[in-house]
Amino acid sequence: AQGHGAKGDNIYEFEIEFLEPVEPKPVCRMTQRQLNITVQKKESNWWERLTKQEKRPLFLAPDFDRWLDESDAEMELKEKEEEKINKMKIESRVPKDPFKHLKKGYLIMYNLVQFLGFSWIFVNMTVRLFILGKGNMEIHLFSKMLGFLCLTDSFYDTFHTISDMMYFCQTLALMEIMNSLIGLVRSPLIPSVVQVVFGRNFVLFVILGTLEEMQSKPVVFFIFYFWSITELFRYPYYMLSCIGIEWKPLTWLRYTVWIPLYPLGGLAEAVCIVQSIPIFSETGKFSLGLPNPLNVTIQFPFVLQIYLIALFLGIFVNFRHLYKQRKHHLGPKKRKMK
Repeated sequence: AQGHGAKGDNIYEFEIEFLEPVEPKPVCRMTQRQLNITVQKKESNWWERLTKQEKRPLFLAPDFDRWLDESDAEMELKEKEEEKINKMKIESRVPKDPFKHLKKGYLIMYNLVQFLGFSWIFVNMTVRLFILGKGNMEIHLFSKMLGFLCLTDSFYDTFHTISDMMYFCQTLALMEIMNSLIGLVRSPLIPSVVQVVFGRNFVLFVILGTLEEMQSKPVVFFIFYFWSITELFRYPYYMLSCIGIEWKPLTWLRYTVWIPLYPLGGLAEAVCIVQSIPIFSETGKFSLGLPNPLNVTIQFPFVLQIYLIALFLGIFVNFRHLYKQRKHHLGPKKRKMK
């Protein structure tokens, strides 16, 4: 190398013949003050000296900050071996789950089936919206709230076309509660119960499934569409997580898409319930008359009004839970202090 020394600018070079073989490619690092060259031994054993020649070269001086004698080297090696043994002992104490691969296979298949089901719903509804959506166009109350223009001819039979697959997917979603209950997944139980049982399944089976008058309303399209878009990213994310794969764009979508879709889905469900209240009042369906002197009757429309309040409280609980998850997965990573 060319450098400036006591005699001015000169070409400097040196040659060292090590006592035993070393790795052919040393690691070089340049600083403002010096050039550091790290040479690795081929075999990790103790050398009597550094070079083959017994007399140390004049230009070679030991760095006592990094100096290790034979006893120090043995102690360091012994500590590493003890650390390795302790790690093996800890791993051996952890009970091995004989059904680990079976559980993982079940979770992969569950998430895959749900993804395919909601993908079918999303594609079918998108095709109907852009290809089969012919006819007169009119603006409905829900459309005004969301700023959309409804194609009523394509919305009319959404429930009759999609309901079988939606029934299947939402019935299968009850397994998420069981998975959380028996510890197959780490997700908390309460958000799963709120979203699956007291949220979607109540609207799907109790409101839409029992009232034919509600099945032809445009709000059904928005409910199914918002549900399906959300699950298009959630289930693939969980499926890849089962095999230890994290795809950053999918992670970002899974913890971001819900921000606009979750409130819109809750709003669509609320509109559906509001539209169903007059129908339940006229038919008296699910209203319960109690045998008592006062002839008190529990009106189902009143229950739905209570449910509307619980719906928005549930949205708040789940929104808070999802926000914490987003902050955990997409927030800045904290560095561990050494």
